[in-house]
Amino acid sequence: MDMLAHEIAGDRRAKANVFRLAAAQALAGANASVVFATGAILGAMMAPEKSLATAPVSFFVVGMALGTLPTGYIARRYGRRASFYVGSLAGALCGVIAATAILRNSFWLYCFATVFGGFYASVAQSYRFAAADGASAGFRPKAISWVMAGGVLAGVIGPQLVQTTMNLWQPYLFAATYVGQGLVALLAMAVLAGVDAPPPPPAAEGSGRPLTQIVSQPLFVAAAICGVVSYALMNLVMTSAPLAMRMCGLSLSDSNLAIQWHVIAMYGPSFFTGSLIGRFGAGRVVAAGLALEALAAVVDLSGQSVGHFWTGLILLGLGWNFGFIGASAMVVETHNALERNKVQAFNDFLIFGTMALGSFSSGQLLTSYGWDMVNYVVFPPIALALIALLLRARLRDGPA
Repeated sequence: MDMLAHEIAGDRRAKANVFRLAAAQALAGANASVVFATGAILGAMMAPEKSLATAPVSFFVVGMALGTLPTGYIARRYGRRASFYVGSLAGALCGVIAATAILRNSFWLYCFATVFGGFYASVAQSYRFAAADGASAGFRPKAISWVMAGGVLAGVIGPQLVQTTMNLWQPYLFAATYVGQGLVALLAMAVLAGVDAPPPPPAAEGSGRPLTQIVSQPLFVAAAICGVVSYALMNLVMTSAPLAMRMCGLSLSDSNLAIQWHVIAMYGPSFFTGSLIGRFGAGRVVAAGLALEALAAVVDLSGQSVGHFWTGLILLGLGWNFGFIGASAMVVETHNALERNKVQAFNDFLIFGTMALGSFSSGQLLTSYGWDMVNYVVFPPIALALIALLLRARLRDGPA
């Protein structure tokens, strides 16, 4: 009875937190959408070489990788809410520094700004795990997916912020956009102030199994591979898409709307992804996500019209949702409550560290080999992730 009462109380707190965390996810996702929609375009305008056009988005990913372990430490030492505040402050700094860089036409200062944006995004990734804190095993996948559903609003707020502000500060394209981005980050900080985050366990520092023991588990390895592949491939294609559309003679409005629908597709299925995981298992949901990412590449390879770009990016977003949320649910199964912060931070470090390494090649791929090559690169990692899922299913002696 005590165990049941504890689970009911934990689920009640988790449900109360979901709404605030989903709102914060929407605001943080909007900040990321601004960088995704403008980074490569501003890079092409300011970079000393064409191959560096996507470098600002790559530095954003570097910021995500750099932010995971420090914010994980802050969460362990001072609690989740402290790490949330640090992340929102980094998002506000991104907006201020980026606007300054645009006014000065400073490419490297703009790249420095996006590092702060990535740091903010790395903290926002922990919202999904925070929603699962204290929740019962049955409610965790739903809590994760419901928080990610907040990204649907990000798909509207971010691109519309770009669309309505990009020309407000003439002749400085997107300068006003980044001022708005900084204000949105401060609004997210206010929303997060009401999150009922449990304090870190008294024995959290150095507690639980050693990290090396946890992450060497085959089940964790499979989950990490799926998370890395799902996120890294989405980032590779999405980073290149706005610039590729411009190279094809399509308008800024076309690329802004493409990113908007892509982000909506990334988060829209979150309303039911948790239920799908509960019914079919995380492995099958991840496999469906990987298949959708492969299908997106097929669409992209079949033509370069607005319709092809939009359809490909929508499929890419859907695939990321199933793949990433499913992989996150798989990670939660590999650790206990005392181990959660260090394991989750390490998992995200793997994902964003790999993305950072691959992201710097996206500009070179696009400018040197074209949009088709960006999409051909998608298929081998997807095959690797599917193999990892098959091995995971055998280890569990049951369906994936």
